[in-house]
Amino acid sequence: MFDLKETLSVTLILFSVIDILGSIPIVINLRQKVGHIQSEKATLAAGVLMILFLLIGKSILSLFGIGVEDFAIAGALIIFALGAEMILGIELFKPDPDASGSASIVPIAFPLIAGAGTLTTILTLKAEFAQVNIAIGIVINLIIVYVVLKSTNWLERKLGKTGLDVLRRIFGIILLSIAIKIFKTNLGTFS
Repeated sequence: MFDLKETLSVTLILFSVIDILGSIPIVINLRQKVGHIQSEKATLAAGVLMILFLLIGKSILSLFGIGVEDFAIAGALIIFALGAEMILGIELFKPDPDASGSASIVPIAFPLIAGAGTLTTILTLKAEFAQVNIAIGIVINLIIVYVVLKSTNWLERKLGKTGLDVLRRIFGIILLSIAIKIFKTNLGTFS
């Protein structure tokens, strides 16, 4: 049953985990490499992933014999690679000239928006909140994500090259820290 308080709680929790504002330098960096990011495609793909995970996430992972912890560690490694790329100025995620718009899906829709942290959080929220409230929280966050993705050109102009370089390095360190935290938290479950 719909509950405004639950919906607000879920929305805020997912907003902090998705951290689309913190991902702005990554999105701008990827857009500079591939030329254009399809905001609609990225938002839709992330939404489909999140809703699917809400409905059948544990079953999908179980089908492959994968635990939530395994999934989180895999996502942490991808986040780590993105952070290293931002700090060191190396290029790990090379654009595929034949796959037009693929940067909208990987790594933007997954793992930046609907990454292991987000999907694991969705599974965790199911134990505490009604599924309808989680679904509404997901939709609200997708609207925010879409607006931010659409605004990256404007943000890039306002920040300038130096501002973007500083932000890219700062958020690269933050991404590395998040990746290490996810890795450590979930590695501890394998004892």
